[in-house]
Amino acid sequence: MLARMMLRIREEAASVFAAIARYYSYLYHGALTLFLIGVAGMALASSPASLRLDMLPWTGATLTHVVFFGGLLGLLTVVLAFFQKLPVLFFVWSLIVPVLMIKGYIFSGYGFEPGGFARAAELLAGALIAIAGPWMQMRPAKR
Repeated sequence: MLARMMLRIREEAASVFAAIARYYSYLYHGALTLFLIGVAGMALASSPASLRLDMLPWTGATLTHVVFFGGLLGLLTVVLAFFQKLPVLFFVWSLIVPVLMIKGYIFSGYGFEPGGFARAAELLAGALIAIAGPWMQMRPAKR
């Protein structure tokens, strides 16, 4: 009886953790995609070649278009995952984001201004933590 009750408590705690991780991922990636769309949208409205994000491998108008349409694709994956449709797309998106951050901030020779490394480390840590939500969503539910 006690073992069954402890198992039930463990399962409930795991489901609460999974829900928190999922919603954190939705919020993190939702905010990130809206930021990307907004920044690239402003650049598209003024001068597509004016956007400079040195941590990304693209430049000029190509960068602006990649960021804008990448943000739209990311937002689509968040919305689909929220409605539990094609969660694998959200999982792939949540893996691509930290890979690009690691490549851009660490392996590209990107130069940080004072305090910039801490901000980049916080963004990267948030992206790595946000992988847990889509991973939990893809796991089969225990009944």
